[in-house]
Amino acid sequence: MSDAKTDPGAATGEGDGTAPTLRSRRKSLFASTVGNVLEWYEWSTYAVFAPFIATVMFHPSDRVSALLSTLAVFAVGFLMRPLGGIVFGRIADRRGRKFVLVTTMLMMAGGSLVIGLMPTYASIGAWASLILLLARMAQGFAHGGESATANTYVAEIAPSEKRGLWGSIVFVAIFGGSALAYSVGGAVTSVLSDDAVARWGWRVPFLLGALLALAALYLRRSMDESEVFAEEKAGDDTGPLPRRQVVRAVLLVITMTSGITAAHYTWTSYVSTYAITRMGMDAGVAYWCSVAAQCVALATLPLWGLLSDRIGRRPMMIAFAVLMIALQIPLTGLIGPEGWTLLVASSVALAVVAVPGALLSATMAENFPTRVRTQGIGFAYSVSVAVFGGTAPYLNQLFVEWGAARLSSLYIMLLCAFTGIACYLMRETRGIHLKDA
Repeated sequence: MSDAKTDPGAATGEGDGTAPTLRSRRKSLFASTVGNVLEWYEWSTYAVFAPFIATVMFHPSDRVSALLSTLAVFAVGFLMRPLGGIVFGRIADRRGRKFVLVTTMLMMAGGSLVIGLMPTYASIGAWASLILLLARMAQGFAHGGESATANTYVAEIAPSEKRGLWGSIVFVAIFGGSALAYSVGGAVTSVLSDDAVARWGWRVPFLLGALLALAALYLRRSMDESEVFAEEKAGDDTGPLPRRQVVRAVLLVITMTSGITAAHYTWTSYVSTYAITRMGMDAGVAYWCSVAAQCVALATLPLWGLLSDRIGRRPMMIAFAVLMIALQIPLTGLIGPEGWTLLVASSVALAVVAVPGALLSATMAENFPTRVRTQGIGFAYSVSVAVFGGTAPYLNQLFVEWGAARLSSLYIMLLCAFTGIACYLMRETRGIHLKDA
């Protein structure tokens, strides 16, 4: 492909049709990111409104049991992610990245529409709980494919020397979608009374997500296919697959992401619920503090990605593990009924979580061969997220109910230690061409 710095077509966006120009790749990056933001918005909205969903979709006689059941459905959705990562990963490695990114967008929007319109427990009894479970399972299945394919796609369209920076945009979308969900949550709880939110207001964010997905679908239809994937298909490589390399990469990615994803979902999906239900913090205050903290972390992501292109992936991943082990207990202990405590604790924690988050797309893509890259990422990343991330809110709440809140922090710290070990064993991949992965 022509160099974007010297090729006039690359500068104007008018290529010869044989390869995407730099301008075209940037447009594809934008389309992928917008869709990814909305997918994470739809995914995070469930966690944001968990206390309200618990009161209308499960038996209302036991509020603690209802909340735990709601968080269990959250975890089950995550358990569908490995299956989605495997199925959609295989499709993406055969039919292309763009096809999967459009399909998963449709499935996530459909799940949000179902949740936004479904009847309550008071109307149809346990069927409401079942419909909610099935909708979240469908979203989890789609989300596994979306996450794997988005991480692969962005890494593959990025210039090799800027893959860390471009790849950080994937986690920008994660934080952006979550921050958008909390912003909508804060707006809804501020404008409406608690009774109105409990009766119908919690549905608004899900219906909004389904509507906004139409715009994302329009953008994604015009994306370029990954050039790395196209070259691989054109080459028709039928040589033996380096199975030992793939197995090693899968095990290292699962271990590497265990601490990252557990810390991420604890500090984005659980701590606001903890502040509301255990510390007595006002729901609106908790949501806006979470939004502010995630915006702080979001602003650091490109900086971490750019730094990784300069000094490498491994030292920054190891630094995250050390910092999280040191800060998890004091930051959790800081949270009280005042909003500033959640703001400070979450801002610091999420800025630390942003370090490996910015590097995940590049690091994972650089460890898998092209013809199994999406399958490998889809399986390894989704298994780790399902086992360690999706269960984090449930385990945190369970430990708190047992009167052993310290165990949740120790659990996060142990997983972060595993992350550090995996990163120590992982090779440095900064700047390699993905054909050589």
